[in-house]
Amino acid sequence: MAKGPTAADADCAVPLAIARSIGPLWFHPHTARRHGTGEGGPRDLPVLLRGKKKKGRKASEGDGRPSDQSRRRGTPGERRPETGNRGGPGVVAVRRSTTRSRKATIAIVVEERFAGSTQSLFCVPRLSVEMATIDIESILKESTETRRLQKTKIICTLGPKSRDVDMLEKMLRAGMNVARFNFSHGSYEYHQETLENLKTAMSNTQIMCAVLLDTKGPEIRTGMLKDGKPVQITKDKEITLTTDYEFKGDENTIALSYKKLPQDVSPGSTILIGDGSITLTVLECDVGGGKVKCKCMNSAMLGERKNCNLPGVVVDLPTVTKKDEDDILIWGVANKIDFIAASFVRKGSDVVKIKELLGPHSKTIHIISKVENQEGLVNFDDILRESDGIMVARGDLGMEIPTEKIFLAQKMMIFKCNSAGKPVVTATQMLESMCKSPRPTRAEATDVANAVLDGTDAVMLSGETAAGAYPENAVKIMAAICREAEASLDYDAIFKSVMKSAPLPMTPLESLASSAVRTANKVRATLIIVLTRGGSTAKLVAKYRPSVPILSVAVPVMTTDSLTWELSEEAPARHSLVCRGLIPLLAEGAAKATDSDTTDEILNAAISHALKTNLCQHGDAIVALHRIGAASVIKIMDIK
Repeated sequence: MAKGPTAADADCAVPLAIARSIGPLWFHPHTARRHGTGEGGPRDLPVLLRGKKKKGRKASEGDGRPSDQSRRRGTPGERRPETGNRGGPGVVAVRRSTTRSRKATIAIVVEERFAGSTQSLFCVPRLSVEMATIDIESILKESTETRRLQKTKIICTLGPKSRDVDMLEKMLRAGMNVARFNFSHGSYEYHQETLENLKTAMSNTQIMCAVLLDTKGPEIRTGMLKDGKPVQITKDKEITLTTDYEFKGDENTIALSYKKLPQDVSPGSTILIGDGSITLTVLECDVGGGKVKCKCMNSAMLGERKNCNLPGVVVDLPTVTKKDEDDILIWGVANKIDFIAASFVRKGSDVVKIKELLGPHSKTIHIISKVENQEGLVNFDDILRESDGIMVARGDLGMEIPTEKIFLAQKMMIFKCNSAGKPVVTATQMLESMCKSPRPTRAEATDVANAVLDGTDAVMLSGETAAGAYPENAVKIMAAICREAEASLDYDAIFKSVMKSAPLPMTPLESLASSAVRTANKVRATLIIVLTRGGSTAKLVAKYRPSVPILSVAVPVMTTDSLTWELSEEAPARHSLVCRGLIPLLAEGAAKATDSDTTDEILNAAISHALKTNLCQHGDAIVALHRIGAASVIKIMDIK
């Protein structure tokens, strides 16, 4: 049994269908071992949920609750929710517990409840907020730390409003870490001009920025219309969908680009068109004629080439289209991009195919898989295993699962990525109103903050920076919200939470990384410096979420094939720009990061840079992690 909170619980029951509908779930290691499921993959969940109910027992018979005395002392103890009418068998419980130290821990736990016993099946991120630091004065006090860098990274989509050098410089100074090139729009020439402007802006500001290519991916769209004018779709009226994409539609018949539509849908299926603005319910399927008769569930105007979603349908389309392959090989590889955001990834093998397409370039171009449909959720563990990172693409995902369940899918994916030590990006409509307004809505500001509290590594701006009226301001406000959210976290509690989910036995490298963070927390260091070659050590340190920034010093490596000498590139440094808390720095020249003299030189240079950029001050303590020969060293250094 997983240990529960140490104080009184308040339970709020939510239907178990939420857990069943979003696919794979993380199992608490104690629960997984008890049921003999090993790591407890998603395929084991239905077996556990359908398990035979056990006979109840009285709450007084070893219910695992701490005694009154232990609760008064605040000592850890196990407590199960009350039995009776507070939920009943098979519920999802949202539990909030509060301890005497006023540190609040909020956990969403899927539980299998029997008459008198509760078994935790999985847990999504625990929100750890230092309540003692939050009071009226701190809320009303104006934020003055505008120079402090946010730990959470910001990805900005470049477009007509943000592609000139002047605006790119402003966005870099405001906090942009990664530039997103959306290949659903624009030509190679257009994107190349934008990239050259970005390089100029980086050179002028001396601020590093990574480049992300977002693929168009497979898509289903409506066809052209007669006269090219939008048509009125009327509620309760029947309409026919044809797979003849050359057909020019009207209010009675419209074309759809998916040839296997009649085979893959069935009467009762839902079809969403135009970002869900039009909902159709399938009535009949004519496989031979390539037509589907539907009923309109609402009235709306339909334009040409609108996107279409088929919730719950496994579509027979390639994840990487011919256009995607050309975009990656012709433009991406040629320009030495850093990341590929692969759209509509549905299984781990999709990621493997992209790596095979990249060949040797897969070492320098990392793949961030966008989870946008039910199939991707069901296969999330496989996707995460093969990917370098994950993007929670809430736009299309919100068409595939009920809107009220998106938050749970988001928390589950973020938690799993945090546990695996892989970066996760939260995207779509984060500050959508800033496309037209200079200020976000209060709900949007809260959404960004909650994503940070959930544990996201990066947040993404789409139309806000690509086509919005206030691209620079959107980045500034995003950065400010992230800073405030980060300042409210209880980093000691987060560290303990990550340690509980860490694999056992730990690898030597992960053990060192966690020890460096523990040391920094104990000595109240202001900075952690990590010397790294490929970036893996720094990312492991970031996994344990220290309260202070991590200066990741990428040490170039000189290699030879007996004929030519080659110096490693900047890719490892730029890859850290999607990892929370990491600040990349390139060490100058070819370094032997194994002898003490060279290591001291690099450390001194890193400290000088940290002082210049206000990452630390004279008199501060810092923690350094590096190698000397075959040994790894954790140093506590006082800056004099």
